[in-house]
Amino acid sequence: MTYFALIPAFNEEKNIQEVILRLKKSPKINSIVVDDGSTDSTAKLVKELGVTIIKHETNKGKGEAIKTGFNYILKNHPETKYVVLIDADMQYLPEEVERILEPLENNEAEFVMGYRNWRTVPFRHKLGNFVWRTLFNFLFETNLKDTNCGYMGFTKDVMKKIKRLYGGYIIENTMLVEVLKNNVKIKQVPVTVVYKHKSKISHGIRMVVGILIFIFIEGLKYRLGIKI
Repeated sequence: MTYFALIPAFNEEKNIQEVILRLKKSPKINSIVVDDGSTDSTAKLVKELGVTIIKHETNKGKGEAIKTGFNYILKNHPETKYVVLIDADMQYLPEEVERILEPLENNEAEFVMGYRNWRTVPFRHKLGNFVWRTLFNFLFETNLKDTNCGYMGFTKDVMKKIKRLYGGYIIENTMLVEVLKNNVKIKQVPVTVVYKHKSKISHGIRMVVGILIFIFIEGLKYRLGIKI
């Protein structure tokens, strides 16, 4: 068991079994679900499929769920080679896990992040991501096609280097900052994204501003060589 799909989940009874079953089509992948304090049938449905589940008694947020998953893998599966991080809401297609793994297996990268086809993304999301991506690339001197995609994979050694994991919508940015400051080789691959609903304008504005502030502060520290 050297390849793991780590699935943080919160009240995902509608999607969790489908995510796991579609991941099972890739025989090399073993799924681990971190149930982040769900109050629905998420845990029960995961157990029915015989998949490893770690449960938080209360909701702690995606960042803490991922930390829990990392610690579990490092403690219980030291033979691990690669870990793929995928959401439990079917926004990303589980069968595209091979796209994430391929650059890792071919030693083309140590950290792989998907990038979305912006023509298929709702305008509000597209605009917000354009602003984040542009600022991130400028401050961190990168040329990334997507800086907020939640579908990613990495080696066990890279997982050990990811020390900071803030929750919410900045989690992808925090992971990118961590790998950049450790000079990790990054590659991006195209992935499909399925949007089931659009964010409310007020929520979207708060999210855009919050992520922009994070990118700006961390980017300035990076440029100035301040330890982050």
